[in-house]
Amino acid sequence: MNTQRIWRIGLTGGIGSGKSTVAGMLATRGAAVIDADAISRSVTAPGGRAIAAIVQAFGPAMIDTQGAMDRQAMRETVFQNPEAKKQLEAIIHPLVSQITAEQAQTAVHNGHRVLVFDVPLLVESGERWRKQVDRVVVVDCDADTQRQRVMARSGLAAEEIDRIVSLQVSRAQRLACADVVIFNQGLSLAELEAEVAQVAADFGL
Repeated sequence: MNTQRIWRIGLTGGIGSGKSTVAGMLATRGAAVIDADAISRSVTAPGGRAIAAIVQAFGPAMIDTQGAMDRQAMRETVFQNPEAKKQLEAIIHPLVSQITAEQAQTAVHNGHRVLVFDVPLLVESGERWRKQVDRVVVVDCDADTQRQRVMARSGLAAEEIDRIVSLQVSRAQRLACADVVIFNQGLSLAELEAEVAQVAADFGL
């Protein structure tokens, strides 16, 4: 395997799959992990790059007292008006892409040869993310395992977790998009580490 080439890996998985744990393990092995969710949150945080455009498009009522986008108010607006959702995405998506590209460029400049794009909704985004990566790695487990893990870490009710899962693509759809699957069920941390090590080796890590 030529370690001089730059690998761009899309990492995804349903809620409770262990995707963040796998991302951390890849980072420990030398990958640069670029968290699309964190970038998306940052652009609507106080002083974020999307705030001025959100005020212009939706008015100052969509900004909370801290200067961040009021997520609850925006959720209600988007729920009532599908066009508002498209308008918000048209503001946020280009900024996320821009910051992602900046972080990737910095990582390469700093000598990283494996870039892991941690994208919870990679499959849901269609071609937008798929065409930006060389491989899609899916961290997978069954719905019962998802529910148990999320209940244990967050205390959410099973019904609320099921609602979140229902808003994501199905397990079958996610697996259909995978180039590599890490089946994270019934594994100890050490066993998961061994699975990740096997995948990482294919990318020269």
